[in-house]
Amino acid sequence: MMRVLVPARLKKAVRSWFDSRYISVADHRQDIKDALWEVQTLRREVTTLQEEVRRLRAVKQQAPQTGAKAAEEKAAEAHRLAFETAQALDRILQNEVLLWQAVDELRTAKEPPAGGHRGADEPRDGGIGAANRSRPSGSTVAEEQSCA
Repeated sequence: MMRVLVPARLKKAVRSWFDSRYISVADHRQDIKDALWEVQTLRREVTTLQEEVRRLRAVKQQAPQTGAKAAEEKAAEAHRLAFETAQALDRILQNEVLLWQAVDELRTAKEPPAGGHRGADEPRDGGIGAANRSRPSGSTVAEEQSCA
């Protein structure tokens, strides 16, 4: 590198020309500090956002499991209620059959022995038709006895 003597006026003109086109070293340092501060702030924000994304993904993965578990519990409860209802209905039907069997036994106990005289108000079918007419379900005695 070569050094040359330059008049002061020329130096001043060149420096003012550079100063007008470029920033000073102090201003440049301040700009670098400001940019570094912004980068650090953005880094913290990105880290916070990444943690939030991880948390939301974990919640999203747990949500279907929770929903599936709730649906499974609801299905188990529905199955239990259906089973209990079926058992109760079965007991009711068994009791109805027993009731009609008792009614039929009482009717046969009232009937006179075979070859005896029928009353004028008794039907020829031996009371079976009357028993069938009085049943609200429309089922016959024979059907109910075959179920028992």
